Amino acid sequence: MILALDIDNTAITVGGFDEERIWFTSEVSTNYLRTAMEYAVMLKSILDIHRVDPAQIEGGIIASVVPGLNNTFKEIFRLLTDVNPFIVGPGLKTGVNISIGDPGELGAGLVVSAAAAQEKYEAPLIIIDLGTATTFSVMNRKKEFIGVVIYPGVLLSFNALTKNTAQLPQIPFDRPGKVIGDSSQASMQSGMFFGNAALIDGVIDRIEEELGESCTVVATGMERLCGHIIPYCRHRIRIDSDLPMAGLRSIYYRNTKRRK
Repeated sequence: MILALDIDNTAITVGGFDEERIWFTSEVSTNYLRTAMEYAVMLKSILDIHRVDPAQIEGGIIASVVPGLNNTFKEIFRLLTDVNPFIVGPGLKTGVNISIGDPGELGAGLVVSAAAAQEKYEAPLIIIDLGTATTFSVMNRKKEFIGVVIYPGVLLSFNALTKNTAQLPQIPFDRPGKVIGDSSQASMQSGMFFGNAALIDGVIDRIEEELGESCTVVATGMERLCGHIIPYCRHRIRIDSDLPMAGLRSIYYRNTKRRK
């Protein structure tokens, strides 16, 4: 089995796969106060829950947008599995044809999702990732990665709203019953769900207008965000929670086979 980590500023997705299938994925929060040993215990617990013996791990791969955690998890890999993992970045073959000014600016998570999406879906493609930021990766009909739209994520912007206003309360992450809220809580929930759905629809409209054609639209990222926000969108959007893990799987085997 291959052990994979997708490290975001808000969440870390841990998964296991082989050449045939993805066996498991688990999502935990990113916590900058955790020590390396605490992360090691967390990772070992996930393996135990999924009944995976560390001795079964024969390889590893990490995609990270938090550079400060890369070495920490490389050491944890070696501690638990005696494996030296791949790090998605310069020098690693991804199969993604990146056509932007400086490919080095592109976050590893965006590349990983694009690697899977181009294999699974018809182009042109819009890949929406709901995480710390909300991102729209665009691949044209030739499956060239031509650019990204980025704005603050659902939870990031909502937390900023409650922290920087005197009269707006912290509220539960519950779906609103209607658009026009009749209380502070209902109004904020409407903004969170309907407002973000409308933003997503509007950005898709503008991307398709700029490309001059309709796109296949796929959403991935934090499961609770995809499951709560995307159903309110008016565009047809496929939810594919396994997209990043499928991308890590594709990149891992692309590089191991090349190395052999």
